[in-house]
Amino acid sequence: MAAVNDILSTQSLAVGYRNGKQENCVLCDLHLTLRQGELVCLLGSNGIGKSTLLRTLSGVQRPLSGKVMLNGRDLADYTKRQLSQLISIVYTDRTLAGALTVRELVSLGRHPYTGFFGRLDSDDEQVVTDAMTTMGIAHKAGCHVATLSDGERQKAMIARALAQETPIILLDEPTAFLDVASRIETMKCLHRLAVEKNKAILLSSHDVSQSLALANRLWLLRSDRKMVQGVTEDLVLGGQLGRLFDGRQVQFDSMVGDFVALSDVRQSVALDCADELLRHWIANALAREGYAVAADATIKITANSSTEIVVDNVAVNSISALIRHLSAMA
Repeated sequence: MAAVNDILSTQSLAVGYRNGKQENCVLCDLHLTLRQGELVCLLGSNGIGKSTLLRTLSGVQRPLSGKVMLNGRDLADYTKRQLSQLISIVYTDRTLAGALTVRELVSLGRHPYTGFFGRLDSDDEQVVTDAMTTMGIAHKAGCHVATLSDGERQKAMIARALAQETPIILLDEPTAFLDVASRIETMKCLHRLAVEKNKAILLSSHDVSQSLALANRLWLLRSDRKMVQGVTEDLVLGGQLGRLFDGRQVQFDSMVGDFVALSDVRQSVALDCADELLRHWIANALAREGYAVAADATIKITANSSTEIVVDNVAVNSISALIRHLSAMA
């Protein structure tokens, strides 16, 4: 495993927008650290400033105040060409490069290293091939981007970032348009790249469960626009995830590792079930129907299997039958 080293940090960073002399600070007083060899996931609600932060960290947008430090040097002191050799960014927008082949799209990642005419030599071509192979998209090299699925297109965009050969990769919701299988594959690939290629990879995401499974660290943008950062498991066990969407009708289930809807509780039931998986899904069905599980409830449910459930001495043969029986009792 490659060493984990700090490569990018912020000092009292404020990000936002300027309109003449007016400033709109979206996120203020940020002290953040990004390390090589780690995948970091940035979580927060829509419109809270995740994309603005990524643009500022990449040098695309100037900070309102404070500094972004790259290898101990102010980001503002780098030229655009130097930055393009250190930071690559993949945006969430669907690419408009449909007329290009996959190889041509990925080859654009070599632009910071080619001459005025952008000609690739044999070494550049090998880098492009390796990037496509790493992302599992090499078999589509001759296909036009417009013919790709969303998952394939996103792999091609990430391959372009890999071809750029930067130590830092920033991704703005890279799994936004992907199906479940493609999201998992993409997240696993990014984690592997961080560890095996010693990349510092930061991505914004709404996929909480995959972020918790694969991110080495989390940056949590709370509803009050305060940032909390730390090792994933420390933040889960410390209750920080539970405060990510304060004021919204959701709560964090630390056992499941995801947010669930708050239900209106109309009655409590006691649930005796030794099988943890069965207990979870019975409790899930109960919560959806407005029943909270409580040890001191008067209604007693015992479950030995999904077809052997007893409600106050009445046997039912499925979870759906359990729900119907409880409804009849109400």
